[in-house]
Amino acid sequence: MLPNTGKLAGCTLFITGASRGIGKAIALKAAKDGANIVIAAKTAEPHPTLPGTIYTAAAEIEAAGGKALPCVVNVREEQEIINAVDKAVKTFGGIDILVNNASAISLTGTLETETKKVNLMMDVNVRGTYLTSKTCLPHLRKSRNPHILNLSPPMNLNPMWFKNHCAIHTAAMDMLGGSGIEKQCRKTDILADAAYCILTKPKSFTGNFIIDEVLLREEGVKDFDVYAIAPGHPLIPDFFLDVETDTTAMKQERHGASQAVKEEKKLSGSQHEGPGGAKVDTESLAKPLSPVAETFRVIQGAMSEEYVRTTQGVFQFELSGDEGGTWYIDLKTKAGSAGFGKPPVTADVVMSMSSADFVKMFTGKLKPTLAFMSGKLRIKGNMALAIKLEKILGQFNSKL
Repeated sequence: MLPNTGKLAGCTLFITGASRGIGKAIALKAAKDGANIVIAAKTAEPHPTLPGTIYTAAAEIEAAGGKALPCVVNVREEQEIINAVDKAVKTFGGIDILVNNASAISLTGTLETETKKVNLMMDVNVRGTYLTSKTCLPHLRKSRNPHILNLSPPMNLNPMWFKNHCAIHTAAMDMLGGSGIEKQCRKTDILADAAYCILTKPKSFTGNFIIDEVLLREEGVKDFDVYAIAPGHPLIPDFFLDVETDTTAMKQERHGASQAVKEEKKLSGSQHEGPGGAKVDTESLAKPLSPVAETFRVIQGAMSEEYVRTTQGVFQFELSGDEGGTWYIDLKTKAGSAGFGKPPVTADVVMSMSSADFVKMFTGKLKPTLAFMSGKLRIKGNMALAIKLEKILGQFNSKL
């Protein structure tokens, strides 16, 4: 971990979206130096599903050694920004650092994204960032070492990312995979440390696009397991980093392969329940099959009532190329089923892709979100269930 140096002692940080997540992590890192933190976020009352409010964050910041000023701020509302900035200046005497962390996302394609969602993303991610920066700027100019730090996905100008996605898009891991996905993620501490490193540099350090891990390695950090939620577990690649994606995918492939050998031994010669609770003899199914058929054979053998209970979705796959046609995974009916043809009930999600990419996706070599964002995968239907596929594949990969 990057050690605190005390350089932010007495500095005032105005952080949007600081009631939880990355914004709060940056606030706590600065608070250890004795910084003043303006928590500019919407959540004043407890959210039904998301943890933390501006007041619980304030208590944590003060316990860490900083001073906190919780302010109810929706960055879509210019007057709320102005009021919070005025209150910050009156309370702490000025503003030294602005961290634009608040954001909004929609994990949908261009044609499927409603106008109100586009308006929300533009209002928060673009307009809100601009207005907060504009309002803070006169006070930042008075600081001895001012900074504006904008949190965003890595900037990658590869046409692949712009070809199919006109709307602003980031990847929120909890939305992509749900419970369990955290094992493939890093803690927010890595961004807090990277932010701390940037904010303690002189003001001449400006106009840079920074990748957290690259910066921290340059600062001498060698042990990145301290940032892992599950040290040693393969990490989900960042969708916007081409080289990192390839490297991580290779690690995941090796991890999945070692697990697959163990699981295949368990499956060999045993029986599992198939559609309607019928017994499926996996030994008789173990003859060499084509890649797509083999994938569905293993999926069928791995079916369980737990998968069905927690997923409650039917996936239909329209595959092109070798072994093209319609295939399905039913994780909604009875004990579940999978195979060739249309599902026994209407599909909740229809996914279209090549059979080669389908096999890659189900063996951990291609992430569904990456396939979708790069145009290799087209999705119709329940997008929330489509997002769940990331988690499902994580469970199936060890068996494929």
